[in-house]
Amino acid sequence: MATQLKDVRKLLAEAKKELLGKSNVNAVGVGYKTTAGKKTDDLCIVCSVEVKKSKESLPGRDLIPKTIQGVPTDVNPIGVLRALEDPTGRFRPAPGGVSCGHFNITAGTLGCWVKKNDKLYILSNNHVIANSNNANIGDNILQPGPYDGGNNPADKIAVLSEYVPIQFEGVGGADPCGVAGAVASVLNWLAGLFGSSTRLHARRDIEAENLVDAAIAEPVDPNDILNEILEIGAINGITEGELGMSLQKSGRTTGFTTGSIQQIDVTAQVNYGSNQIATFVDQLMAGAMSQGGDSGSAVLNDQSQMVGLLFAGSPTSTIINRVQNVFSTLQITLP
Repeated sequence: MATQLKDVRKLLAEAKKELLGKSNVNAVGVGYKTTAGKKTDDLCIVCSVEVKKSKESLPGRDLIPKTIQGVPTDVNPIGVLRALEDPTGRFRPAPGGVSCGHFNITAGTLGCWVKKNDKLYILSNNHVIANSNNANIGDNILQPGPYDGGNNPADKIAVLSEYVPIQFEGVGGADPCGVAGAVASVLNWLAGLFGSSTRLHARRDIEAENLVDAAIAEPVDPNDILNEILEIGAINGITEGELGMSLQKSGRTTGFTTGSIQQIDVTAQVNYGSNQIATFVDQLMAGAMSQGGDSGSAVLNDQSQMVGLLFAGSPTSTIINRVQNVFSTLQITLP
């Protein structure tokens, strides 16, 4: 095995210049060949590409040979390779995928830059830049967010322009004063006086449905805008999220992560803390590709097309607003 490895490494040194000259290859190395999704014990030369393309779409000179002097090759799609940066730092200009937040929250993620009425805006979640309905239009948005050292107003990057109100559920949700329960008790007492056996019960209102957790903020200086996503690059349009679709995102907490759509047409009850529950419909669900603080991240497929806006999750799941619902509700587009 040692001799074989030595031979493969020598062959790579001889072939790497030619392989890296092929249009879609951005890295080469020695590794183990993967067949049918499983790693084998066979050494090979791995050619990493931005996107795996069909043979028909490539000119002959850019095709990777199946073997080189008897040594097998493998093609590994990895996307664009970029120098990594700390997403919790201060960025000017600021791309999507970095820390930001309303001055009264901890921190979330600047999703991406969008356009409305010929102006550019930050797109993120309501609960990131509108403080879960508790903000005022014109409030300062900081980059980085307060938890990451952002100071108000020194680190102001934008002001809140618009948000989609989150409809919280009633009793058992956003009813901390117990108003509904108190009303039911009074009506039940009156019914008892008149001999009625019917009783009212305070219940959770499941009719308050949400499509998106989204908001936009206008930058104070157009020069503070970098219209791309950290560690991903430019967004290449939008598309419909489908079962099994490969995903990628860049967020404040976990940085660049990948996953896939495991469920569509999801209805989910999301806990916002302080006894506030909100029901969301027509959502996408992916696996464990996020943690707290990644809320607001733009979610893209492996073609860098935007699929949705990340807003909630658990240790094993990530919930995503469909991009079509976000854009139509806020009447925004990509720049």
